[in-house]
Amino acid sequence: MTERTYVVTGSASGIGAATASILRDRGATVIGCDLDDADVVADLSTPAGRRSLVDQVAAWGRIDAVLAVAGGSRTGILETNYFGAIATLDGLRPLLTRSAAPRAVAVSSTSSLAPGDERILRACADGDETAATALVEAEPSLRDSAYGIAKRALNGWVRRAAPTPGWAGAGIPLNAVAPGVVDTPAAAWILTDDEVRTAVETAAPQPLGGVPGRPEWVGHLLAWLAGPENRFVTGQVIFADGGTEAALLGDRRWRS
Repeated sequence: MTERTYVVTGSASGIGAATASILRDRGATVIGCDLDDADVVADLSTPAGRRSLVDQVAAWGRIDAVLAVAGGSRTGILETNYFGAIATLDGLRPLLTRSAAPRAVAVSSTSSLAPGDERILRACADGDETAATALVEAEPSLRDSAYGIAKRALNGWVRRAAPTPGWAGAGIPLNAVAPGVVDTPAAAWILTDDEVRTAVETAAPQPLGGVPGRPEWVGHLLAWLAGPENRFVTGQVIFADGGTEAALLGDRRWRS
């Protein structure tokens, strides 16, 4: 197979940077996208920024895979983590159809395990960004949970979209990876505060190795899902979390 070209959002740091490095080490071309220090500079928290990303990537020509890694838990939470991720994946899907082995992956989070506000989840599913963000802004109590809600909504979108004609019907596996706490700049506020770190370790234990994980541990999984080797996995939300999801949910899904 000819050299592959991967689009990686959030490529300047953390899991995105680790994934981009893994892919480049394998001889792939990587189009890195981020707010700065990237091949494509764009702000995914705004509609204009999302359009700019798609236009800039299109100018590169053929692409083989899109990895929507960009996110954040401080500002523009729903805008970047949900609406920005979907706009990236949907916006670049027409380019993927030209590849012999197209792939798409989104990055979620174990934060998605927490129940989310049904009104916001519904607005996200309906594609109503104005309503979803207005609900968060109107209720300060929701701001702390907005990140988990955005990732939960993203999981739902992947499950709905993956088997459709536009994705599976076009031969494009679409999956999500939900990391646990990983040693990235975005998680620094957790890892550098002993009280917060202890609370997180208690609420979301990572039995296999503890907190935190390494970005490259997630990056290798993302690279496989986005690679030509993945021919049969689609519509999955895979938790790369040191066992958090299993520890919290156990076998309840399989009891009946």
